[in-house]
Order: sequence, then structure tokens, then C-alpha cells
Amino acid sequence: MGGSKNVYASVKAYSKRGKLLTKADFQTLAESRDLEELMTRIKNTVYADSVADVQKPYTSQNIESALRSKLADIHYSIAKTSGNSGVLDAYYMKFIISNLKLILKGKVLGKSQEEIETHVNLHAEELIKQRDIVIKALVSKDLEEAVASLNSVKFGEEIAKAAALYNEKKNVQIFDTYFDKILYQHLAGAMKNYSDKEATKLVSMDIDFYNILSVIRGKFWGLKEEQIQDLVISTSPPARELLGRMMAAATARDAFNELSSTKYKDLVPQVENELDAIAEFERAFEMAIYSASLRSFTKMFSFATIVGITKLTSFEIRNLAAIAFAVEQKIPTDITMSKLILEEE
Repeated sequence: MGGSKNVYASVKAYSKRGKLLTKADFQTLAESRDLEELMTRIKNTVYADSVADVQKPYTSQNIESALRSKLADIHYSIAKTSGNSGVLDAYYMKFIISNLKLILKGKVLGKSQEEIETHVNLHAEELIKQRDIVIKALVSKDLEEAVASLNSVKFGEEIAKAAALYNEKKNVQIFDTYFDKILYQHLAGAMKNYSDKEATKLVSMDIDFYNILSVIRGKFWGLKEEQIQDLVISTSPPARELLGRMMAAATARDAFNELSSTKYKDLVPQVENELDAIAEFERAFEMAIYSASLRSFTKMFSFATIVGITKLTSFEIRNLAAIAFAVEQKIPTDITMSKLILEEE
């Protein structure tokens, strides 16, 4: 990546960092009595333009869709400013991946095209002229046809594996894991071309997050060792050894215990119930990634700040979408706030 482009992108990242919403802003939004009030309050933030075109009657769905379009614009602009960055391109893939997840899971659950369509936002694909891939899957009559329509894309083989494993285990989360594998494989491949230590640390955390959770989930789902092996993406020798020990563990709990001598030891959950433990660990790890993204701003003009702002804006939009859903469902403010990814006091 060109030096001057890197400097300009880093300055832009710092400027965006200064405009991120505070905990008090989120508290104010979460205290909205209804979606009408929430929209009024969002219009008093930097996201005013993003929701300007949302039509009444307001739903958490159409508010989230507008915010996702804004996030795609932010990430597209960051990637463009930085010049050609494989890492940022890999992070941008998240938009396409998340649409394909929604479509395939919708097909599995027997939802109609119209039902699935309401959850799919193609703005990110439009920006990079990649709508066709998603549309083909969307208009397919069932899961089999959707998988076949993706056969020719570069990650078609992984999608076919996901469908095969789903047919065996009947767990829709398998699609989440395989699609995430596609994303993190791209990320790992792109990261090989970078020398920025701080950026490498941030991206490595994401890859560890994916690998460790895939092994734990694989254990929980009762997958065979070679099936779990297929979910894991190639990483450094020490990480590979750790993942090997986790795979060989008898249970998901034993696999967690393998982390007790690693840098992630403080994230290991203490609850006995495996499902709760996985959810608790996932949240703790995401909080750690969030904190690391905030710390990426210690060194000006580094690529880490550009990766950091890409991640922080994603967390911000996710928090806003969670608030919209909570306000719509009349979930108490304190519960909503406890679920957001924010700096802890």
C-alpha cells in the first residue's frame, strides 16, 4: 500500500475515531420509548443522513438496513482511500457473506424469496458490482439450487461442504461457521503481505477468534475430529498445536481448559452449561477485539488505525441495530446496554 495513501487513510481513520458515539449516546438512544423517538434521537447524531430516507411505519428491520448501507459506504470509502488493500477487501467481504448466510439459512427454514428479501441489503454489493452472486442464490427455489448457483464462485466448494454437513447434522449454525471460514481464509491470505505488527495483531485476533470458536462449536455439535479440522484455517505452528490439543479434548469444557495457559486465559468462561459457556466466551472475545481496536490508535499513520476504525464502525452499527430491535421489543434499557459492545467502566 502506498505510503501517502496510508497517511491520508490514517488521518481519516483518526477523524472517524473522534466521531464515534459515546456510551452516554448509546444510553440516550436505548432509553427511547418507541421507534419514533429512537429515529428522532438518531437524527441528532452523525447518523442523521443514514436514516433520513427510512419510511414510516418504522421497524427495527428498515432502520438496521439503512445503517448497514451507511456502514458499506464507510468501509468502501476507507478501502478506496487506502489504495489496494487485500485485508480491507477481505473485511468488506463480510457484507456479501452475511447476505449469503441469510439466504441459505432462509432456504433451509423454508422461507419464501419475499420473506428472505426483507432481510437482505445489496448496497455493499452494488458498490463493487457484485449483485449477481447474491441475486442468483436469492431466486433459487431451494437450498440445493442455491448451493448449485454458487458452485462457480471461488468459495463454491466450501458452501457445498457446509450444505453436506448441514444435511448430516441439521444445525443451521453450520452455515455461519463455513461462511466465516471463507471470510477468515481470505483475511489470513491477505495478511501475509503486511509488515505492520499492530495491524497483524488485530487481524490475528480475528483469526484466533474464528478458529477457537469453530473447534469449541464442533465439539459441542459432536463433529468428528476430521470434520472440525476442516473448519479450522491454517495458522502459526504454536496456534496449530493449541487447536490440535483442543480438538483432541473429550468435551467442549476440556477444550476451553486448554486455553488456560494462553494469552486468552482470562476469557475462559467459568459457567458449567456448555451453551452458556460458548455464548459467554464469544462475548468476552469480542470485547477483547473491541478493546484492541481502540488501542490501535496509539501510533499515528499505521495501517493498524485503518483496520481499527473498520472494526470499530462495525461494532457501532451492530450496537445501533441491537438498540433498534430492543426498543421495538420493549426490552428494558439496562438489559440492552449490557448486551452492547462498549468500553467497560
